[in-house]
Amino acid sequence: MCLVGWAKCLGCTLIPLAILGTLANILLFFPGAHKIDNNTNLSEEVWYFGGILGCGVLMIFPSVSLLNLKKSDCCAYSAQEDYGKRLKMFNTMLFAGTGIVGALYAFAISVVAISRGPKCFVGNDTWKYPFCNGNYLTDRDSWSSCIEPLNIVPWNLSLFSIQLIISSIQMLLCSTQVVKSLFAIICENGCCPEICGRKETP
Repeated sequence: MCLVGWAKCLGCTLIPLAILGTLANILLFFPGAHKIDNNTNLSEEVWYFGGILGCGVLMIFPSVSLLNLKKSDCCAYSAQEDYGKRLKMFNTMLFAGTGIVGALYAFAISVVAISRGPKCFVGNDTWKYPFCNGNYLTDRDSWSSCIEPLNIVPWNLSLFSIQLIISSIQMLLCSTQVVKSLFAIICENGCCPEICGRKETP
């Protein structure tokens, strides 16, 4: 059950996903590819740092943990080694759990942001959220109610959708690692013999 090759591949996959999620969040600070003079006119969800914190920072822990995993970390041949290997896999499971929490946070922020729509200038010196309950998603004509920033609706929708997809993939990958780590812990001697490449000495 302790597939080190899979774990390392997963760690390598989480890194570019974390970078993309962070980049998407940073771009949200420049709605419609424009800089807003007053930061209070940015959508609130941008300041929750779903991509930077959830998809990015919290993914560092499972990524580093998985990339540092060695074949010997799941294959034990004595009681003392077995305890150490199980502890190593337990730590890996905890770090993957941290990744799930981060991805879930980013996912929730993205869902709220997409449903609520962006904050924009609607005239009469008023900045507000002109949409509600995600109705604007099927009514593109309503996007014209946002006068500034230019193209703010597709900009926010695209970036939060990217953040949503990335966080979903991260949740799936980290959840898979949690399950694999759990099986590695409860499997006899922390590892199935065929994975180690040799049989244990009775």
